Amino acid sequence: MASDVLDAEALYAGLLDHLRQQLALPGQRPRLVGVASGGAWLAQRLQTDLGLLEEIGILSSAMHRDDFSQRGMSASSQTVLPFDVNGAHLIVVDDVLYTGRTIRAVLNELFDYGRPASVRLVVLVDRGGRELPVQADLAVARVSLPASQALALARADDGRFSFCLHDQLAPA
Repeated sequence: MASDVLDAEALYAGLLDHLRQQLALPGQRPRLVGVASGGAWLAQRLQTDLGLLEEIGILSSAMHRDDFSQRGMSASSQTVLPFDVNGAHLIVVDDVLYTGRTIRAVLNELFDYGRPASVRLVVLVDRGGRELPVQADLAVARVSLPASQALALARADDGRFSFCLHDQLAPA
């Protein structure tokens, strides 16, 4: 079972180390933007652990989904971008990359707010199964799961991360 094999805290530590190195490089500092909800949790914790004073952004995919018939309407949080995205260098953070549909939707949402100079995608886990040509700039781990299973990040009350693996409902 993937959730037994994947240590979310260890993967988070790898992501933190990578971003710490990236932010230490000279040049313009990128802004963190988390994808609701798992990516937003990651971005919030990264902001604290990296000692970033800049506010993070949160992107919701709800308004740009193309798969309502399979997923239904999400009760995801709303997009919050407390800074001007025009000309900004952004790092979009998400928990699990699968079909690419969520990333396509959040990029559409992001561009509703302006035109960033660059956008990089970092994820804890890439599980393959792409339906769209989307690729992460950094995937801390890669796993293969059957399409009938879903992998999601969970956050405990103390802020620690773990993964939940469950069967997906078949489309109606």
